[in-house]
Amino acid sequence: MPLYVPKSINITLNEGQLKAIFKEHDTNGDGRLSKEELWKAFQKLDSRNPGWRVRRSLHHADSNGDGYIGLDELEELVKYAVNQGYCVVN
Repeated sequence: MPLYVPKSINITLNEGQLKAIFKEHDTNGDGRLSKEELWKAFQKLDSRNPGWRVRRSLHHADSNGDGYIGLDELEELVKYAVNQGYCVVN
């Protein structure tokens, strides 16, 4: 009898782990997340529609309206992601 082996495993992340994932997507090291960097982060988090999620996350977390998520706004971004139930797919 063959064993069932799932192709992916969902792992629920805590706020610290989500924060680390967002920080690692600051690829240019400027201390803020652009739309493109957010898109890649939400894609890693297995978002079905990362473009829409980027717009919603900017709406929730971009308090100064500059179109980026700065380090001072990262906590709000993480809270938003936690409320949406994000996890990493291995």
